[in-house]
Amino acid sequence: MKRVLIVEDEKNLRLLIEEELTESGFEVKSTGTAEEALEILSTNNSFDLMTIDIEMKGMNGLELAGVVRKRFPNVKIVLLTAYTHYKHDLSSWAADAYVVKSPDFSELKKVIESLLREDLD
Repeated sequence: MKRVLIVEDEKNLRLLIEEELTESGFEVKSTGTAEEALEILSTNNSFDLMTIDIEMKGMNGLELAGVVRKRFPNVKIVLLTAYTHYKHDLSSWAADAYVVKSPDFSELKKVIESLLREDLD
């Protein structure tokens, strides 16, 4: 079973994403801060993929993606944001994919499944 770590500071959205991905057959853990995500990865880096909200207090998602890319290079990264302008930000290139938040999670699930399928090829 593929393991996904969700990093989202908006609690309701974090719970919705967690529920959607769990129902899709993933083992899911979630947190509301970048700092806690790094702590989780440091003690258990068996995650295959993580979704990261860009706009967070403290360390933001772009900074987190950069740290994760260096320290945990095997973890796939999907940046999640409500703002499309980040797609052209060079620091977002640390991510494997970029998804604009939507009440419909089908795009997010499709991107995650595609990235994790690459690991099987």
